Amino acid sequence: MTDVSKAGQGGDISPKRRIRADAQRNEDAVLEAAKQVFATSGVDAPVRDIAARAGVGVGTLYRRFPNRSDLVAAVFRREVDACAAEAATLAAAHPPGEALWRWLKRYTAFIATKKGLAAALHSGDQAFDTLPTYFQARFEPALGRLLDAAAMAGEIRDGVAPYDLLRAVANLSVSNNEDGHADRMLDLMIDGLCYGAKAAKK
Repeated sequence: MTDVSKAGQGGDISPKRRIRADAQRNEDAVLEAAKQVFATSGVDAPVRDIAARAGVGVGTLYRRFPNRSDLVAAVFRREVDACAAEAATLAAAHPPGEALWRWLKRYTAFIATKKGLAAALHSGDQAFDTLPTYFQARFEPALGRLLDAAAMAGEIRDGVAPYDLLRAVANLSVSNNEDGHADRMLDLMIDGLCYGAKAAKK
C-alpha cells in the first residue's frame, strides 16, 4: 500500500509548487530589472523597458504590479531591506568605526541612485504613504547599532541621533556627485562625528 504521507517527497514537484516558483522568479527578475532601470532613467521609465530587461512580458509584469506605483514601492522596500541588512554584515566584518563609515557610504549610494523618489513620496499616491515610515523603521535601528558600537569603542562622540544623521546624509546625497562632492562632504561629516570622541568604554 502506498504511503500517502510520502507523496511528493522525491524528485516530483507538484504543478502548484512549480507555478509558485516560476512566479517568484519572475517577480524577482522584475524587481531587479526595475531597480536598474529606475537608477538610470528614473521612476517614470517605460514599463516595457523594465519587462524587456527582466525577460518577461508586459502582461506578466502588470499581473503582479497593476500600477506603476506598486512596482516603485516594491522596489524601494526591497532596496531598503538590503541596505539596512548590510549594516549587520559590515559590523561583523570590520571595526566599529570602519563599519559605520562603510555603511554610510552604502546609504549615500542608495539615496543617490533613487531618482524621482522625493517626487514620488509627495505625489499623493496611496502606494507611497507608508514608505517614509518603512524607511525609518529599517534604517534607524540599523544605523543606531553602528553608532552605539562606534561610540562604545571611543571612535565617535556619544549622543548622535540616527534620524538626524540619516537626514543629513540624505540631503548631501541628492546633489550631483559626479565630481565626488557628496563623498567629500560625507567624509567631513564623519570627521565631525569623531570630534569629542571619548576613550573606549570598558
